[in-house]
Order: sequence, then C-alpha cells, then structure tokens
Amino acid sequence: MPRFSEPLGESAPADAELRTATVSARFSLAHLTALKCPPPELVYVAARVGYDSVSLRTIPLGVPGEPEYELASNRELLRKTRVALTATGISVSDIELACIHDDVDVRGYQAAFEVAQSLGARDVLCSIWARDRGFYVDQFAALCELAGRYHLRVNLEFVAIAAVRTLTQAVDVLQAVGAPNSGLLLDAYHVDRAGTRVEDLAALPRHWFNLCQLCDAPAALPQSEEGLRVEVREQRLYLGEGGLDVAGLLALTPPMTYSLEVPNLARLEELGAAEHAARTLDSARRYLGEHPRAAAG
Repeated sequence: MPRFSEPLGESAPADAELRTATVSARFSLAHLTALKCPPPELVYVAARVGYDSVSLRTIPLGVPGEPEYELASNRELLRKTRVALTATGISVSDIELACIHDDVDVRGYQAAFEVAQSLGARDVLCSIWARDRGFYVDQFAALCELAGRYHLRVNLEFVAIAAVRTLTQAVDVLQAVGAPNSGLLLDAYHVDRAGTRVEDLAALPRHWFNLCQLCDAPAALPQSEEGLRVEVREQRLYLGEGGLDVAGLLALTPPMTYSLEVPNLARLEELGAAEHAARTLDSARRYLGEHPRAAAG
C-alpha cells in the first residue's frame, strides 16, 4: 500500500484480505461518515482503507456545530485538497449539498460548482426544503441549468424530514423540469424511512441513477421527527447490521457509484475516522458479496 505525505494519526486497519476482495462496485466515502475530517484528511483516509473516491460536503448547511469546508472561499484548504487527490489518486465523486429552501438563490452555488468541476467531480447532490411547488420546481430548473455550465449532474435526494420527502414527489420534480443533467439520488436510509416501495424503482428511467448512498438502520421507525433527525445524522449502522432492505433496493437499480454514508458518532469517537471508514467499507463489500444479484444490478 502506498505511503502518503500526511499522517492519519491512526494505525492502518487490519483485515487486508477482506478489503482487497473483488466486488464489482465502486465505493465513495461520504463526508458525513467522518465529517470532522477536513477534505484533505478525508481523501487520505479514503485512500488508506481502499475507497475509490470521496463525496465532499463543500456547501455549508449552517447546522450549529457542524464544521464548514467551503473550498471556494478557503484557497489554502482547496490547495491541500488538490495535493491530497494528486498524491493518492482518489477522485471526487460528488459535492453536496445544494439545498433549495425558501430564501435560496441557486446562483449562490456557482462558486462551489466551479471548484467541483476543477476537482473532477461529475455530480452535485440536492434536496428540497421549500414548501411551494412552483418555487422549488423553478429553482431546481435553474440549478440544473447552472450546474450544466460546469458539466455537473444534479441528483435530487428525497429526504424523510424535508419538504420533498417521497419518491413520488422527487419523480414529480424530475419530470416537471426534464433537465438532461438531472437524476435521482437514492439514500437507503430515506428510501426506507419515507415508506418507498422499492418495486417502483424498476419503472424509472435508467439514466436517472448515478449515485446511491448506502447504510443500514434498525428496522423499527423512530416515533418522532426529532428521532429521525438524530438517527439520520448520528446513529446509522454498517450494512447488514440493521433491517433495511438494501438488497432489494440494489437489485432493482442499475450498477452505479455507491457512496457509503454511515454517520455514527459513538463509533467514530470509539474507533477514529480511519477505522470507522474501514469498517464501513468492509461491511459494504461483505454485503454485496453475499448479495451478488444486488452487486450486479
């Protein structure tokens, strides 16, 4: 395994034989899995434990206490990120999160898109929190037009606690706008928590599927929206540990990049970023190896 120019501060994870197992899938390390890692460190972690790419959160959400990595305005952090990508050969799968909320002007995302293109990213993630359909459809169309200037695809995620929270709503937006560079982001967590019938995915256009975020969670649904908020950001599980029908989801969708988004604060604190990221990847490889039909798409 190559040595990189910046230390992780943690010992290399064991079980190398499993981590080099052949699975016909590409895995990206989602930033939310180890959000305390600045982008350069996340790249080194991803390379060290065997990911193909990273998914960077370069558009701040304004969540209290959440670190912000706005590369467009932090030129030194951007420089270090470039160095890390060059040193490791890791690519940038996507950036997030271009939210559409009531007071948004999507033109404000232009600088982030410019940086994303310069880093080689192909995709940007979007979620919708505004309630007025006419407004958010117009904004999504404008977002797609802006992203297209930078050769980026806009992948709409339906989020169980957002305004657009169901597959039906997300499909409505994509059909209404009809942008050639738009698609559907599937997050295994929200697919389940939004009550999605995975069978409905089979009828959707194949070109909508560019990225899928994978994780697991308990089968039992949290009993409040606050419970969902805590679980989605702090308590997700490794693949195979919970009760989500991830195999069913993958069996009905084409092969694509799988972004492993497993935020679990207790495990991150106990294990550190590298080991948590490694176990996240191990579980995904093992799960897809045990569900070959899902791995093949």
